Amino acid sequence: MKTRFKLVLFTVIFLISWMSRVYPDTIYLRNGRNIEGLIKKEDGKSVLLDVGFGTVKFRREEIKDISRSSREEAFNIRKRWGEQRKLEEERMSRRKKELEETRQKKEFEPKEARFIQDKNKIVVEALLNKKVKASLLLDTGATVVLLSSGIAKRLRIRKNATKKDMVKVQMADGRKVNAQLIVLNTVSVEGAKARDVEAVVLSDYEGMGGCDGLLGMSFLSRFNFQIDTVNKKLILKRRR
Repeated sequence: MKTRFKLVLFTVIFLISWMSRVYPDTIYLRNGRNIEGLIKKEDGKSVLLDVGFGTVKFRREEIKDISRSSREEAFNIRKRWGEQRKLEEERMSRRKKELEETRQKKEFEPKEARFIQDKNKIVVEALLNKKVKASLLLDTGATVVLLSSGIAKRLRIRKNATKKDMVKVQMADGRKVNAQLIVLNTVSVEGAKARDVEAVVLSDYEGMGGCDGLLGMSFLSRFNFQIDTVNKKLILKRRR
């Protein structure tokens, strides 16, 4: 009785499996290979086969034979492909979300930048527009980032600015000098990055106290920052 039950159960499982199987169109090539899919388009010269995530085109002379699916089988295959695409899109969406969460977590982690201190001057290394390194004097009293004309040249910033791009900048000693107002695509200090940072180019100066400019509040205000003079570190934590 037990053996008979097992035989009936096996038969039922086999029938369900056989009934659920669907057969796609199959193109048999003269080189011995065969490709499965659904024929999307064909004429006397070629056959275009849909393989689910793309198409493959064959010349007629390459094809030895074609086995064609029924209308019901083709419908079920397209349905299965749709389900597979949906699952793949969901997987990619989850992966994209995970990557974005990881990126944001990394972006908002505190960054530590070593600096050089000479008396009351603090100098840090910055990367401008992802390509030009500059030694900038940390200055919380400067409204924007200030750059020398030498750095502007390396950044390939044009000198022929219009009048609306020219501003007057008051220096620490009270003097007012002409400067060109620009926007830097990125300013980065040891991975602490800010985008679209306002800066001015001091056209009358090649350098400032051996530095390439000032790191002002147009960059620093994007972060909660701490200046650790004991360990000579500038700690930058991006504001949310």
